[in-house]
Amino acid sequence: MKKTVVLNVVALSPRVIGEHTPFLKKWIEKGKRAVVEPVLPAVTCSAQSVYLTGKWPSENGIVGNGWYFKDECEIKFWRQSNHLVQSPKVWDVLKAENSEFTVANMFWWYNMYSSADYAVTPRPLYPSDGRKLPDIHTQPMELRDRLQKELGQFPLFSFWGPNANIESSKWIAEASKKVDEWYNPTLNLIYLPHLDYALQKFGIDFDKIGVELKAIDTLCEDLIGYFEKQGTQVILVSEYAITSVNHPIHINRMLRKAGMIQVKDELGLETLDAGTSKAFAVVDHQLAHVYVNDKSHVAKVKSLLEKTPGIELVLDEEGKKNYHLDHERAGDLVVVADKNSWFTYYFWLDDAKAPDYARCVDIHRKPGYDPVEMFLDPKIKFPMVTVGSKVLKKKLGFRYLMDVIPLDATLVKGAHGRISESDLDKPVFITQDSTLLQSEKIQPISVFDLIIRSVNS
Repeated sequence: MKKTVVLNVVALSPRVIGEHTPFLKKWIEKGKRAVVEPVLPAVTCSAQSVYLTGKWPSENGIVGNGWYFKDECEIKFWRQSNHLVQSPKVWDVLKAENSEFTVANMFWWYNMYSSADYAVTPRPLYPSDGRKLPDIHTQPMELRDRLQKELGQFPLFSFWGPNANIESSKWIAEASKKVDEWYNPTLNLIYLPHLDYALQKFGIDFDKIGVELKAIDTLCEDLIGYFEKQGTQVILVSEYAITSVNHPIHINRMLRKAGMIQVKDELGLETLDAGTSKAFAVVDHQLAHVYVNDKSHVAKVKSLLEKTPGIELVLDEEGKKNYHLDHERAGDLVVVADKNSWFTYYFWLDDAKAPDYARCVDIHRKPGYDPVEMFLDPKIKFPMVTVGSKVLKKKLGFRYLMDVIPLDATLVKGAHGRISESDLDKPVFITQDSTLLQSEKIQPISVFDLIIRSVNS
């Protein structure tokens, strides 16, 4: 067996590899590179699950970062149990072939309760007083305390939200080296999310993202150097590319105006009641799953969507088959935005009635993905004072609402999820093993086989 590291540098694409990434540019030129045809949707959970199972969403069941759980009538995002993945993982196959094989999963998703030997994933604590505290979940459980004793508390608020920055990726990188040092796994899967933040905020604007590209380049140089000194085979992949956008589509507002959405008044604010809505959209970047509870309205909803500016594709049952999305978890209709557009989850028509979570970083209660969570509300005159006062309330034990997120979707300048036309805007697979790649373009399900080949080389 060949010791292998799969380094997942989120949002790395041929378009952003260049003068701002001098190490990666040189390292890539020494090896072999392929463009990966992205899965639809080109989002974290779907892409990673396809890579790690070798199966499309129609088989592994991961149709997005979240979906409508029909048996509970609830929309849920960012679940963590590996039991949601309906196909064996790459390490299950390798373990069956060789009992001495071990794997470390460092922050790839669905990282709880799997058969991985060593696993680390974000898992905040939510005390009953309303606080959210940074923490991790690990396998084995004692690894949690050992890592945080060595490296300090996992910087959760650098992992997502207005303060998202390189510190979370640095922590993951250092934790990965510690796990390698302590356990020496045969396969190490490492997730570095840093580029996701700046590229979704600013799009492909090198004046604004150049410093962030340099930061991830420096981190990759350190991590790749660490593993290559041991003779470890390093594979570098990405899940998707981010492209510039300028048009948010408020798909649920449109469905509400058409009489499809049911809202509930909660203390003067509105929440979406999915179970009694005739139809609603679960948005996920540039793709939306539209669930139609009243099937008599499918044709009407499809026609409405097809006439909506910014919507490029409306996939019915046959269309979903063509894109490997024909799974019971998928929407009755799957909608894809054009290259300039993306979907918001907003369902209220008056910002004064937006639910309290709308102005917070609240990835589990929002019925859809919300990239506006990366921004502080520009209407707040003294944002650091405002945030500081709320943090102080938290430390003093008071209940508080960290309502500092704006409701202006036009702030977002980058998105992903659709299948881009240009190879410059697609994910990559890079290796220094000249025998591993036989083509300059591969399907996402092929990553599974390439990992197995690398370990067995």
